[in-house]
Amino acid sequence: MSATPQKTAPDESGASLARSSALMASGTLVSRVLGFVRVALLAAAVGGTAGGVGGQVFDVANKAPNNFYILVAGGVLNAVLVPQIVKAFRLPDGGKEFVDRLVTLALLVMAAATVVVTAAAPLVVRLYAERWDDDWLALGTAMAFWCLPQVFFYGLYTVLGQVLNARGSFGPFMWAPVVNNVVAIGGTVAFLALYPRGEDLTATQWTPGMVALLAGTATAGVAVQALVLLWPLHRVGFRYRPRFGFRGMGLGSAGRVAGWTFAGVAVGQLAFIPTSKVMTSAGYALNAAHVDGASGNSYSYAFLLFMLPHSLVAVSLVTALFTRLSRSAVAGDVAAVRRDFSSGARTVAAAGALATAAFLSLGPAVGGAMFEAHPIGQVLVAMTVGLVPFSVTYLVQRVFYAYEDARTPFVVQVVVALVTTAGNVVIHLAVPPQWQVVAIGASMSVANVVGCVLGLTLLRRRFRALDGGGLDGYLLLRTLVRLLLITAVSTAVGFAVARGGALLGQGRLVDLAVVLVGGVLVLVVFTALCRVMRVRELEDLVAPLLRRLPGAGRGVGRR
Repeated sequence: MSATPQKTAPDESGASLARSSALMASGTLVSRVLGFVRVALLAAAVGGTAGGVGGQVFDVANKAPNNFYILVAGGVLNAVLVPQIVKAFRLPDGGKEFVDRLVTLALLVMAAATVVVTAAAPLVVRLYAERWDDDWLALGTAMAFWCLPQVFFYGLYTVLGQVLNARGSFGPFMWAPVVNNVVAIGGTVAFLALYPRGEDLTATQWTPGMVALLAGTATAGVAVQALVLLWPLHRVGFRYRPRFGFRGMGLGSAGRVAGWTFAGVAVGQLAFIPTSKVMTSAGYALNAAHVDGASGNSYSYAFLLFMLPHSLVAVSLVTALFTRLSRSAVAGDVAAVRRDFSSGARTVAAAGALATAAFLSLGPAVGGAMFEAHPIGQVLVAMTVGLVPFSVTYLVQRVFYAYEDARTPFVVQVVVALVTTAGNVVIHLAVPPQWQVVAIGASMSVANVVGCVLGLTLLRRRFRALDGGGLDGYLLLRTLVRLLLITAVSTAVGFAVARGGALLGQGRLVDLAVVLVGGVLVLVVFTALCRVMRVRELEDLVAPLLRRLPGAGRGVGRR
């Protein structure tokens, strides 16, 4: 089989970009909702804080394939594939041979990496864990053998998804994780039915069957997530044929981008190792002392909540925008790149500011309502300060990648890693175990703020070097200042609701009521202030979704 010749994908209009972003956001929303169901069930099955041995150990085993995939090829594939495929569209054959070779090379690298890291499962667990005894290490190794094959399937999912994105088909890439969560939920429900007291088990009480059910279904979900993309690829006319012989492919610039991207990802992953060791050490110490508190799995659950607004808006919008940024960069249209960056940055900042107000004021109640664990909410609050900078930095990176420049994001990543590592040292030496994971969330926020400021500074320098212009700084600064004021007022409203809920007592129902009432009030106050202060990015973001509602099409988005 071979790929049918492809024409250069047409430029997306603003309306088309909004529709693509809305389609991806809807897929991400469904996936994240199912993801929350999944982690809530997982917390019930194996524990969400330091009290559950299985939860802590599974967190390390299931997080390892993500970390190694990102280290080996995740950032490289995301940075390289779309710009290279967009350039290949200009070739006489539509780029079919080039894309076939690029996909073949990526899959070979992922397969080899998967074999190596899976064989090294015992070392992988020791790499991320600290102070664990032999029983915990043995359980972690058994789980890692089941989880580490995910590395290949994450790579396959990324390769196939980026081919779809480059051809203007964005929806399947964001909807595929839905099936992953469905499979994993099925496995967790089965585990709960068979082992209802899994949270109370010691490391030696876990059987091979229990490990296979929990970790095996997690890997099966990732595999299905990747394989389901074959159908939409077939529908858009992609016919993959393995092609070897990678010399002379014209990947010189891509190789440089890949090299710098790999270096940046490696720095980030190296910085995460001491972070993981601090978290696992704190969790082990709290478990041994029979003191409940935030542990590594608490961090993972909080990070899932942290990533919800980022995934819904920043990832969806930037994924659709990246193809257009790459085309404009290839065409030398700096004004178009600047315009799209400015619009994208203001949009992700508006959505992130709304989430920041909600998480800052209602975070502990969210943790209590979803997981019956306030420590998870405390970690979320600490992370949330860095949410908007994190999302803006994500967009900044993609602008540099569109210009096939991965060296500058590498510099930013080094600075972020240094700040994170310094924070880990201080936390390990000066913070008691019960608060170490919360402090790690705060350190992460500081690092994200520093990285965002540096990234914007370097991007402004790049634009000035290209055409003498800047970042559309006045419009950006005006929007950010207004959002800061709006967020402060909305957060105060949420805090008032949380304080009122505390007077009613404690418990999951109280937390749920606080989240529902406080969430609605924060949303109403935030959107009302956006209208009053003429911050229209949030309205523009949701307009494509609102138009799909019956009777909502009239006037939505009109001014």
